Amino acid sequence: MAQLAEKPDAALAARLDPLIDAALSEGRLAGGVCLVARGGVLAYARAAGQADVEAGRTMTRDAIFRASSLTKPIVTAAALSLVESGVMGLDDPVTAYLPDFQPKWDGQAAPITIRQLLTHTAGLSYGFMQPEGGPYLQLRVSDGMDQPGLSFAENLARISEAGLFFPPGAAWLYSVSMDVLGAAMEKAAGKSLGAVVAERVTDKLGMSDTGFHVADRARLARAYADGPPPQPMGETHVVPFAELSGIRFAPDRICDPGSFPSGGAGMACSAPDFITFLETIRQGGAPIVSAETAAAMRSNQTGTHAIVTSGPGMGFGFGGAVVVDRAANGTPLPDGAWLWGGVYGHTWFVAGDTSFVLMTNTSTEGMSGRLAQELTAAVAA
Repeated sequence: MAQLAEKPDAALAARLDPLIDAALSEGRLAGGVCLVARGGVLAYARAAGQADVEAGRTMTRDAIFRASSLTKPIVTAAALSLVESGVMGLDDPVTAYLPDFQPKWDGQAAPITIRQLLTHTAGLSYGFMQPEGGPYLQLRVSDGMDQPGLSFAENLARISEAGLFFPPGAAWLYSVSMDVLGAAMEKAAGKSLGAVVAERVTDKLGMSDTGFHVADRARLARAYADGPPPQPMGETHVVPFAELSGIRFAPDRICDPGSFPSGGAGMACSAPDFITFLETIRQGGAPIVSAETAAAMRSNQTGTHAIVTSGPGMGFGFGGAVVVDRAANGTPLPDGAWLWGGVYGHTWFVAGDTSFVLMTNTSTEGMSGRLAQELTAAVAA
């Protein structure tokens, strides 16, 4: 897909620029890139602040970020492409590809399907979603952003040993399910997850800055934790999150070729690449998936299961949440909006003729902080 043509919207810039300026001046943000596409053209584009404060490196529009959960919709599209090609089936049992992966519920192995992995209804969890002392923390299950050098096999064994939090299909819980899916995709396709995603998504769209490695280390933004002012992350870093145990980061994991390719959080990406992906799905999915599959990605797939991380009125599609009752949720986004974020400091949504992405180097301001909330509301207005 060719880069989007640009048609700057002065009124939109007048709403967004002051919000970004305030986040920088108040020490809530080190730097970031914000892009808004409307009607298939780029209506707003701004790189602001610093990619590396200590080195004095200015943020650029083509900066590369640790994608965290922006990985999920990209890997989801690759998985659904495999489904369309008959390589996998949505209702196949995971054990068809990973026979040793058999986490238990109530002492018994419980079958999990590919569909349940994609929709976070498998009964798995994330370590950061648990209080201190939870089984994932005790067993050192990786959330896909820590423990550089950890292998797929070892992490899958830990997840399996930790067991299930509910029977598959009975509820919704944000989880490492996309990491399990990534391992299943490797087995089904007979090649690495990175190769599958490149072949079926990123190469087709010209997303040259997106992958399970960093295309250009000189453009990689340094990772920061919330301040004020933003604090540079060390070799390992824990960022507080809600009342839970905190999010565990190892920023250099992306540069360790021994790290398993986390289908939930392991990619690097630039904002121009990501908005190209969003626009592809918004406009019908070609050339990576069919129009029917693209529509399914943006449609609720979880029935009436509550989305605990996003509150009432939200469902979950393939790759992101879906607004099903705007009034119940209180979101500024309309019903049918498809959205999610990334804990390294990112947020995105697709609604109507609009695609929006904010990628920052500041966790968690760029995902769930004031800036992300204000920009979302301003673009949706």
